[in-house]
Amino acid sequence: MDPNLQYWQSNGQSFLSRLRLWFRILDPSSVLSSQAEIEQARKLIQNEGHTQRNEKVANAWLLSLSSVHPDTGGVISPVFRSQVFLPVSAPLVVASLIPHKGIKPALFWQFLLQTYCAGFNHSNRNATATKDNKTSMKQSILIVGTVAYSTFAGALPQIILKRFRLIGAVAETFSRSLLPIPLSACLAAFSVMVIRSEEADNGIRVFDSNGNAVGVSKAAGSKAIKETALSRAALFGTTAAVPTLLLALLKRAEFVKRNPMIIAPVRHISTAIIFGLMIPVSFSLFPHFGKVKRENLEEEFKSIDSNGELFYHRGL
Repeated sequence: MDPNLQYWQSNGQSFLSRLRLWFRILDPSSVLSSQAEIEQARKLIQNEGHTQRNEKVANAWLLSLSSVHPDTGGVISPVFRSQVFLPVSAPLVVASLIPHKGIKPALFWQFLLQTYCAGFNHSNRNATATKDNKTSMKQSILIVGTVAYSTFAGALPQIILKRFRLIGAVAETFSRSLLPIPLSACLAAFSVMVIRSEEADNGIRVFDSNGNAVGVSKAAGSKAIKETALSRAALFGTTAAVPTLLLALLKRAEFVKRNPMIIAPVRHISTAIIFGLMIPVSFSLFPHFGKVKRENLEEEFKSIDSNGELFYHRGL
């Protein structure tokens, strides 16, 4: 088993421990580390990771957890590493949630956001499935289809405003304030479920408590997808909901009524702050190295002696 998974197994079984760890992993400065520095950190972990707990080894663990894929052992592309998720996607989230004057700007920002999210989901998936030409072609089609569908669906509030102007204030309130909340959550979950569907189709590796791979399970793959989809829905849904509630309260204040220009910067800043705070929270909702009971897996795993529990890499 990859050292990263061993680390998550021993240090990430409670929500608070995962949350503390993610706050450290998400330091964007580590994305500047070179390939040689990452390889050196992995060698240090292999030699001293289980015997020393000094600062050098701790930093090597953080660099490995944030930069190396635990299934393939390969280095994740810098733009799709977890510590880059906030600085890259936050401006796209803010731009996609603001009211636009036309449909084209809404489609443009949705396209950028959905494209990046699709790439992030694919790069941080469970990569147990064998990569042959047929699988790669199917995955490419799924990514393109997901981005296209999510782009148009994400621009739906703006499309409603432009196509149904005669409905009046009710349609405007619904499209600008209410619809983006469930829509953002559903599209985030949809992207994870479609792009990572091969994990449910082909299965993912399952491990015993000693870290030994005991087989490949489709049920574990479905569970990993479901948990990641729920965490992503919580991230984007909360990011859309909280600023909307905040603005609804602020609009009642006399100061805001006298200075309506303050609404736009408050919306942008609050969206970015909520999104930034929710990233480590959403990443921590479910264990990165998850548990599953034997009876919830295929028949072949029920005879394995593992104290009733097996483990799997959930992905991100």
